[in-house]
Amino acid sequence: MANKREDSARLRRKARVRKKITGTEERPRVCVFRSNKHIYAQVISDTRGQTLVAVSSLSKGLAEACKKSKGVEAAKKVGLALAEACKQKNITKVVFDRNGFLYHGRVKAVADGAREGGLEF
Repeated sequence: MANKREDSARLRRKARVRKKITGTEERPRVCVFRSNKHIYAQVISDTRGQTLVAVSSLSKGLAEACKKSKGVEAAKKVGLALAEACKQKNITKVVFDRNGFLYHGRVKAVADGAREGGLEF
């Protein structure tokens, strides 16, 4: 369980970031959530209020690959899988939402994997 102080600091950062970032139809928002064990990423259209694509380290194709590689390597695979799923839905340009997490480590690895897969931030 996360420390209350750390979580409230993340939520304050999240609110500050979300004031400036919104996902549109042309550029949906990539939202990343990081737990202690897994990492989740989803592409959201805020105008429709709908999740377009969702990928995590628990997804069917990635679960086995992420068991063998942990941490940053698994996060990069999630980013690559997210880019692949976005290509299938004809999404090429997105806005990155770090969801209040600091932009390093696993969160940065998801972004790098998505860029490597062809998404434009």
